[in-house]
Amino acid sequence: MHIGIDVGGTNTDAVLMDGTRTLAGTKHATTPDVTTGIIQAISDLRAAHGFEGAEISAVMIGTTHFINALVQAKRLAPTAALRLGLPATQALPPLIDWPEELTSAIHARAYLAHGGYEFDGRPISPLDPDELRAHAADMREHGIRSVAISSVFSPVNHDLEIEAARIIGEVLGNDVAISLSYEIGRIGLLERENATVINAALRELASEIVDGLTAAVRAEGIEAPIFLSQNDGTLMDEEYVRRYPVATFASGPTNSMRGAALTSGLQTCAVIDVGGTTADIGLLINGFPRETSNEVKVAGVRTNFRMPDVLSLGIGGGSIVNEETAEVGPESVGYNLSTEALVFGGTTLTATDIAVAAGRAEVGDRSKVAHLDPAFVQRVLDRIAERISEAVDRMRTSPEPIEVVAVGGGSILLPDTLPLFGAVSKPLNYAVANAIGASIAQVSGEIDKVCSVAPGQREQTIAEVRAEAVEKAVAAGATPSSVSIIDFDEVPIPYLPGNATRIRVKAVGDLGMEA
Repeated sequence: MHIGIDVGGTNTDAVLMDGTRTLAGTKHATTPDVTTGIIQAISDLRAAHGFEGAEISAVMIGTTHFINALVQAKRLAPTAALRLGLPATQALPPLIDWPEELTSAIHARAYLAHGGYEFDGRPISPLDPDELRAHAADMREHGIRSVAISSVFSPVNHDLEIEAARIIGEVLGNDVAISLSYEIGRIGLLERENATVINAALRELASEIVDGLTAAVRAEGIEAPIFLSQNDGTLMDEEYVRRYPVATFASGPTNSMRGAALTSGLQTCAVIDVGGTTADIGLLINGFPRETSNEVKVAGVRTNFRMPDVLSLGIGGGSIVNEETAEVGPESVGYNLSTEALVFGGTTLTATDIAVAAGRAEVGDRSKVAHLDPAFVQRVLDRIAERISEAVDRMRTSPEPIEVVAVGGGSILLPDTLPLFGAVSKPLNYAVANAIGASIAQVSGEIDKVCSVAPGQREQTIAEVRAEAVEKAVAAGATPSSVSIIDFDEVPIPYLPGNATRIRVKAVGDLGMEA
């Protein structure tokens, strides 16, 4: 058996799974410290379906800890951004487009140094070790505890980032965490640099969170390994989370989409995940969320790391309804739904009250919404259906019919049929699909590199990169016999010499539970 937990802004959902079979599920209000909610969720599972700690082979957690810390600008480490690129790139120094609140929160220091590459792989300038040591001395003087190193075009060649990290590490010592941009973002200097700085600022918190989650699980007598879900719907172990906390940012919508794939039996479909605050719409392709090709703004900062292509609307179970216009959201009562909604004795008209008044849900005291005009209730529901339908239509890439699956506790707001798309599927255990998605997540290995393809060697080069991706997945904990290639891109780069081709391969496999 294994446990899947997904921590959302409103609820913490948990499931006890036997393979792909759901033995028990629970939904608990998210607590301000989050960890307490996880302990309570595991206790609820044990009450619903008794188990011993030794019977659990793994615990998978999707958490909002890190994205919340960034959005709230709290608990971030003093961070330095070091860019290798002089004499180029001086016009736009590191952190130039960051909100002032965030730069203050991380006590940001920005440094420019020689190094970097042109787009065709030619060096811009050699590294200057003395220059780097001077920067490192200044970092130490200003109390910097985490460093983000980015080099111009490091996805083409990352040698300089590695060498710079070695020099900086010699001066600052092992207690200072160093994040390298080629491991985190893709081509696009400012966005990749920003993502690396965010990761660096979260490194200290990552260790605290992993230790806290481990303690919470161990307190329940469970000694099984703990994994966290990442943006692409796969798992990472505790050590990986300590190094790359930024990879957890979109795990919530991703888990819901993976859970929708299992519970509905569909590998390609549109998924609508309606929670307490937002409705997240995305597309499943071969059982995994489609990745966005655009830059992603996180807390007002542009980034370009792997994120699912998700459209979020301010429509959820806790969304506040305007009694004059019948519009829903984007304001929400969030995890205060159980005290502020009319059906629970509160004074705020929420989308949940509308669902209860329409007979779509049986929660709270229905008599408290009996005064609502049925025509008004229907107007609100029609408006929700219209907005959701428009969002699904925006997300699809062709006019071909596509099946629609609704998950999440807030999906009681959706009709049985959606304009433009027809029937909406609400699979068994739809309310805890996000926790199910976390529990069934697989392990991935992704290789994204630029190769020089010699004449007649294309097939061999591709085979070698595919093998690297498989090896990476196995090293991350996947069972070798279960690994398969789910994504492959091959893009010739005409401006690089030697038949250069960018090859991206992603392999996934089932987690080896016996590990």
